[in-house]
Amino acid sequence: MLKLIRSFLLVLSISALLGSCSANSKEYNHNYMWFDCEANYRTLSTPDSIRYYIQKSKDIGFDNVVVDMKSIMGEVLYDSKIAPYMGDWEGVERSRDYDMMRYFIDYGHQIGVRVFASLNVFAGGHNFFDRGIIYGDKAQWQSICYEKGELVPISSIKTNYNGMLNPANPEVQEYQLEILKEFVAKYPDCDGLIFDRVRYDGVTSDFSELSKEMFEEYAGVEVENFPEDILSWYDEEGKLRETWAPGKHGKKWIEWRASVIHDFVSKAHKELKAINPDLIIGDYTGAWYPTYWQLGVNWASRTFDPYQVDEYKVWATEDYYKTGYAEELDIYMTGLYYSMITKADVDKATGVVGQRSEAGMDNSLTYCYSVEGGAELAKSITKGVVPVIGSIYVEQYIGDFTPFGPAVEQALKSTEGVMVFDIVHLNKHKLWDVLENAMKSGK
Repeated sequence: MLKLIRSFLLVLSISALLGSCSANSKEYNHNYMWFDCEANYRTLSTPDSIRYYIQKSKDIGFDNVVVDMKSIMGEVLYDSKIAPYMGDWEGVERSRDYDMMRYFIDYGHQIGVRVFASLNVFAGGHNFFDRGIIYGDKAQWQSICYEKGELVPISSIKTNYNGMLNPANPEVQEYQLEILKEFVAKYPDCDGLIFDRVRYDGVTSDFSELSKEMFEEYAGVEVENFPEDILSWYDEEGKLRETWAPGKHGKKWIEWRASVIHDFVSKAHKELKAINPDLIIGDYTGAWYPTYWQLGVNWASRTFDPYQVDEYKVWATEDYYKTGYAEELDIYMTGLYYSMITKADVDKATGVVGQRSEAGMDNSLTYCYSVEGGAELAKSITKGVVPVIGSIYVEQYIGDFTPFGPAVEQALKSTEGVMVFDIVHLNKHKLWDVLENAMKSGK
């Protein structure tokens, strides 16, 4: 009997290997379906459901799936020796030996679908639930925000669900890098890894004493009036402003923050490729480059110099271009979270800019705030060094989903492929047929 079991397991192993080899040798499209870990926790808690949605995605034109394996709370969905396990969510429980990623990889490879993992990197808490590592033994790692003239821990800002960490903290970086390396080593047949939230929470973070000291060393200056010399909430008469204004060291601070993210991405790329040279490494950010500097991120090619663009010279230093990290990526997903689809839509607009709810966005009526224009900008500043995937957020169109299909079609026309976020919204709003038609039309 034992011999029979061993023979059976050997056959399974060979089959899995052949499936993996087949999956990795085939020519794939660049269309990605995203599976959020919290929103789909119940849905993905059974193997049959995982198999069903991989097949459903494949049938309508998605050769790739992206599976969230580390939540914004810093909890992971695999058996980690480093990070806490996310064993429950909204009344649903999973045992620690429920290997969701293994089901995704095995089922995906069986039908020729590549499987990517997504890990939220510099996120550590969900402020709406008071849950996450910043609510436990990692409280000292959370971002200190300069909000309306006051320095406050991010966990106290209950209007913001993201309990972000301080990306500059060396302890934070080492901890997150160890988690990434652990995951890549644990799943050597995972096709790729997508970074998410490799950024600051926003322009008002992080203003900890540690960040001040690190900036002073980087810039070779002493910040006498912190944080006002970086970012000011007070006018010349000492009255609180309605919004912030840059201080005298503001532009150098912007450069330093972008260098922090650049250096982390570069180090992560090197160390993850050392574990698995075939690993596809990607990043997922918003597409609104003219204001994305507020999040400490420069996802452009290092050959693109924003200082040479009059519009960007307001915030970019002469050395800002050195912080571009597109060359460190094998794939780049740009969030085209815009209500307007084409540049012509922008021309026809009469002051209505549509939903602008993401970090770093402004209310300008410009081409980059359309799917077509945003894609055009992303491709122009990444300089062809990495495939650009136009990413569509389904609930961008909540209230009127008429533009959803055209947005997908435009992303397919304007970039190398489309990423759709997320299956939970397709289910909730019954949009699978709309998406399928758009995938056919956008080819």
